Amino acid sequence: MTIAVLSLVGILIALYLTLYKIGVIGDLSCTLGSCETVNTSKWATFLGLPVAAWGLGAYVALFALSMAGTSDRYAGSQTISLLLVALSAWSVIFSAWLTYLELFVIHAICIWCVTSAVLLVVILVVSVIDLKGARGARGAPRARGELQSPGAPRAPRAP
Repeated sequence: MTIAVLSLVGILIALYLTLYKIGVIGDLSCTLGSCETVNTSKWATFLGLPVAAWGLGAYVALFALSMAGTSDRYAGSQTISLLLVALSAWSVIFSAWLTYLELFVIHAICIWCVTSAVLLVVILVVSVIDLKGARGARGAPRARGELQSPGAPRAPRAP
């Protein structure tokens, strides 16, 4: 659920920046940094789409995966956990490249972009912890509806 909540925050940020980039919103609210400079640069578009729209897609996918991971059908699924790690890792790498561009090419920082980058790093950390928990839980059946944190001791298995 932590990844779902963080993804929702990311969805709101990316949607806001996407709406600005496509002209639905006239001005960016940016109390710190130069958001308009960053978002009007040539680097704010990637493969014909606003970078924020790519972020929006990534956050929606992270949200969908995290919600699937909370369902009874996929609870504790190592596949879902692995997909979360892969997508969040790729997103962190892409975000790091964008941060490099902000610092060394555009020479401006967007606080919304920095916030998104931090969110992605936190999502990556949580998804790695989740993957470790899923790998540790493999073979240890859970009772339906039972919640167990990745570091919690497991009950002994009955013979």
